[in-house]
Amino acid sequence: MVSTKTTATAATPRLKALYKDQYVKELQAELNLSNVHQVPKLEKIVVSVGIGKNKEDKRYYETVRNTLTKITGQMPVDRMAKKSIATFKIRAGLNRVGINVTLRGARMYEFLDRLTNITLPRVRDFHGVSAKFDQGGNYNLGIVEQSIFPELSFEETQVLHGLQVTFAIRNEDPAHSRALLEKFGIPFEKEGGRR
Repeated sequence: MVSTKTTATAATPRLKALYKDQYVKELQAELNLSNVHQVPKLEKIVVSVGIGKNKEDKRYYETVRNTLTKITGQMPVDRMAKKSIATFKIRAGLNRVGINVTLRGARMYEFLDRLTNITLPRVRDFHGVSAKFDQGGNYNLGIVEQSIFPELSFEETQVLHGLQVTFAIRNEDPAHSRALLEKFGIPFEKEGGRR
């Protein structure tokens, strides 16, 4: 009897395949690592937007929510205030202070591929991104306005807002994080401010 079941195999994202097949070996050699498990690895990407002074503006909130949904392909999560601050009229657990999306696996690699090859080249007068990493070797990329994302139509960019992209990287040494992101195609600015 022939089975009528078909197994749908999802295609492996291009950057994930490159990382497994090529970048791991190259990074191990370039960074003089004795074990393949010491090679830096991208664990997750968090895309977030702080609402701040616009916390009462429903149109702003809907625009931010739509932006994150469209560019990541995933539903965003609201972040509530952890502390009450009377001068800003913020109450712990009641006021929304931000929205974020955490990407892992295939969606993470697909987002990174679109960011490096389609989105960042659309920035006008672009000379590369800052090469400043935190102490743990994680990287934060600030984007001034969402209009550089091709997934958004002109009408969806009428209310402008910025966003933060955080790359959480597992590494033996924080200096290895830059080597990993360069392999993935993140265009860091050269010394002197020019690419």
